[in-house]
Amino acid sequence: MLAFQADLAAFEDQGAQVLGVSGDTVETHRRFAEQHGIRFPLIADIDGTIARNYPGGRVTYVIDRAGIVRHVMKGMPDNGRLLEALKSLE
Repeated sequence: MLAFQADLAAFEDQGAQVLGVSGDTVETHRRFAEQHGIRFPLIADIDGTIARNYPGGRVTYVIDRAGIVRHVMKGMPDNGRLLEALKSLE
């Protein structure tokens, strides 16, 4: 998540909305965001609904405006590749 925060302006310039999702509580997210200066929304998926629909552990999804998953990247985010994926949606 820290990598996304570091390049947040570049993602926003591409019209992207960055979201973080985990099974942690809202309070845990709040503390994490404060501690690390995270300025994008963190979603508490406590009941696992999102995880069931977007499985895979540490995965980054690029979803277009119509809600279609266009790119899936497993592991740690590579912001350069993600920004290229966003450009390909134009």
